[in-house]
Amino acid sequence: MTTSTTQIVTGVDFIGLPTRDLERAVQFYGDALGLPRSVYMPDRGFAEFETGNLTINIMNATKMGLQHNVFQSPLALHVDDVAAARELLESRGVEFAGDTFDTGVCHMAFFSDPDGNSLMLHHRYKPRATDA
Repeated sequence: MTTSTTQIVTGVDFIGLPTRDLERAVQFYGDALGLPRSVYMPDRGFAEFETGNLTINIMNATKMGLQHNVFQSPLALHVDDVAAARELLESRGVEFAGDTFDTGVCHMAFFSDPDGNSLMLHHRYKPRATDA
């Protein structure tokens, strides 16, 4: 196998998260999380929400011929202050799994959407160290 230094992928455009109840998911992502909705096509089984750098596509997977597989690796949603964002979401009925976690470089607070897709509030407070 040969390797190449040419970068093919230059970004991530969107991530698809499955739902069995589009209206409930639209309410959660729009009202509870406060994300702006950019697309809403209930007849086609999906809606899209903008985060600033990644579109979240909420879709009825089975309506599109796909399996409904809950997203289990937490999607890290950047916030400026995890504690403040968590408090606001809790006031909107969002339940968190455990206490806020401090890794030594970032804060994380884990929760799920109404379909069980794994999400987290995330804030890195120390610079990222990257490989050269």
